[in-house]
Amino acid sequence: MAIAATQTRYRVEGMDCASCASKIDKAVRGVTGVEDVSVSVTAGTMTVKHGGGQDLGVVEDRVRRLGYKVSPLTAATPPAGAAEPAHDHEHDHDHGACGGHDHGHAGHGHEHGNHDHGTQGEAPALAGLHGHDHGPSSGPWWRSGKGVLTIAAGIALVAAYGIGHLLPAIAVWAFDIAMLVGLIPIARRALVAARYGMPFTIEMLMTIAAVGAVIIGAAEEGAAVVFLFLVGELLEGVAAGKARASIQSLASLVPKTALLEEEGRTKEVPADSLAVSAVILVRPGDRIPADGVIVSGESAIDEAPVTGESTPKRKETDDNVFAGTVNGDGALRIRVTAAAADNTIARVIKLVEEAQESKAPTERFIDRFSRYYTPGVVLVAALVAVLPPFVGGASWNEWIYKGLAILLIGCPCALVISTPAAIAASLSAGARRGLLMKGGAVLETVGKITAAAFDKTGTLTEGKPMVTDIVPLGRDETEVLRLAAALEAGSSHPLATAILGKAAERNIPAPVATDSKALGGKGVTGSVDGIALFLGSPKAAASQAALPAEITTRIEALNQEGKTVSVLLAGGIPAGLIAMRDEPREDAIAGLSALRAAGVRTLMLTGDNARTAQAIGHKLGLEVHAELLPQDKQRIVNELKAQGLTVAKIGDGINDAPALAAADIGIAMGGGTDVALETADAAVLHGRVSDVAGMVALSRRTMTNIHQNIAMALGLKAVFLVTTIAGITGLWPAILADTGATVLVTMNALRLLRAKIG
Repeated sequence: MAIAATQTRYRVEGMDCASCASKIDKAVRGVTGVEDVSVSVTAGTMTVKHGGGQDLGVVEDRVRRLGYKVSPLTAATPPAGAAEPAHDHEHDHDHGACGGHDHGHAGHGHEHGNHDHGTQGEAPALAGLHGHDHGPSSGPWWRSGKGVLTIAAGIALVAAYGIGHLLPAIAVWAFDIAMLVGLIPIARRALVAARYGMPFTIEMLMTIAAVGAVIIGAAEEGAAVVFLFLVGELLEGVAAGKARASIQSLASLVPKTALLEEEGRTKEVPADSLAVSAVILVRPGDRIPADGVIVSGESAIDEAPVTGESTPKRKETDDNVFAGTVNGDGALRIRVTAAAADNTIARVIKLVEEAQESKAPTERFIDRFSRYYTPGVVLVAALVAVLPPFVGGASWNEWIYKGLAILLIGCPCALVISTPAAIAASLSAGARRGLLMKGGAVLETVGKITAAAFDKTGTLTEGKPMVTDIVPLGRDETEVLRLAAALEAGSSHPLATAILGKAAERNIPAPVATDSKALGGKGVTGSVDGIALFLGSPKAAASQAALPAEITTRIEALNQEGKTVSVLLAGGIPAGLIAMRDEPREDAIAGLSALRAAGVRTLMLTGDNARTAQAIGHKLGLEVHAELLPQDKQRIVNELKAQGLTVAKIGDGINDAPALAAADIGIAMGGGTDVALETADAAVLHGRVSDVAGMVALSRRTMTNIHQNIAMALGLKAVFLVTTIAGITGLWPAILADTGATVLVTMNALRLLRAKIG
């Protein structure tokens, strides 16, 4: 009888990018008896599916040999099946000789309970081993293993110089020892990587170059090169850590505690313990600890930490609030609508972490390129070292020296990091403004769109009717609104809410209506100050009182503008008209204009009636397609693509699902719902039309940044390749060029963190 497979989970410390996960995946997958491996960088966990009775000591040993700390998280359990699926993302991280660099994966290292964003993949050619310490990235740099090693190598180098001046006869030995201080850990990692099928790592190139320097009598330069390499690694880690800190700082926006209401009393509890439907009290000046709906109170909410909005928003009963935003001037009672693991901040962090594990087409190309580039560099360096002395009788020492320099110059570190560093920074910058993109491929494609097809209701418009016109007939405008509000008091109907909202906006108190009664599909009746009132549709009003031709003409004109009209009768006589319409979002005109200025064609695809759609479309100045079924929207998207356009479909992610799926990029507007976030490729969390244009601008800025990075990386290498062969530069400038290019590329990418969006 076959032994049932079991699953064991581990905590793995020190992973800092998907390359780490891929490396662990490949090493553990090679253990006999292991059936499947799922590694999560973001959660810092590894799940191993294996045969029952499997000796897992070999698994743990392999992970430790790669430079990570590993410990069992739980006892072996039966596979969780659907309860804990492994995410099969293909990562194919072949970073050639540059596996040793932190690629700026902002946001890695967040703990999300049991959310295992595995980076499992059958990567055929793995990246090189990371050249840096795999300890925790928190704390000052000088306390990290990488910092300690760099300081030790620096002290050894200074000591060697001192000894060399005092005792010149043993100077060479002093520099050899100084070099070994830094080289031994590097060489050890190179050998482990080679043992697991990754021979072309930066560690291996460094080891060859350093040993070669000793052989040709350049021990001083060899020691300096090793030290400069460690300094470069340290600088890269510090620089790239800024991108990670950017998204990590989002988590710190949510307070650790909350004031929970229970049985009429409040008590302080951990914010992550709040259950859905719990009621919490948020005092003025406090951060809101959970997503929720205001139960009572009103206040100005500062949403800048989450949305970037500079002006606080006034919010009142029934309005939604986000975790991490700041309550202004009033106490609020809030009903929690999402657990800590599912609030807006947590979802943003989770999506960004997953997105950074999804590679852009440019990044995949660079990885494939480096897979052949690195062995090519080794071959060229060998030919430079051997051919001139062998064929032309040149000096062996001189040309071996040049070959070693070319090894260092050829390291594709800066080239490989050029794309992921920029993408990580952009994803983080976008997330902080509520722009979520599921990976580098999405980020890259968004900037290429040439057509944007918008849904109407809830996307271009607010999704709820607003009072647009009050036409006084027998009474003045204020009186019409006052009496209408009296009839609608207490109703939750969208039209009633619009009227009550307008009355509140104008500070018009609604009197108490008596004998109020709703007439299904017609309107509402009641009395105020002894006057019989009716508010309802023109057809229902006409059945109760004669409507003169000029009134019906006015009603028809309002209807032609896509507005719904209610007629107020007072004592059986027309008193006024109230027109309502779902109005465009405040920034819709500006947002659509920005898209058109960027060369993007704008369209409206809506299921609403043609009259209303044309009225809104005319106001916004965009092409309108109305009265569409979901399949019609999908058809139009496909037609646009057939015309050679790159199409983005912007909708709510639910009834627009077919069109979102058909488009090159599906963007969920106001994507606070799980459905929207899961359906679309990207989401504009805060429902601003201008944010779509901001997303396009961010993508284009990112691609410009990537092209700059690639040009800098290859340009510096080309210059130093020529100068090295010409005998102008040597080992020191070679490693400085490599390190300098990598740091320069990383810092250039991090400029995107400060990018102004929208």
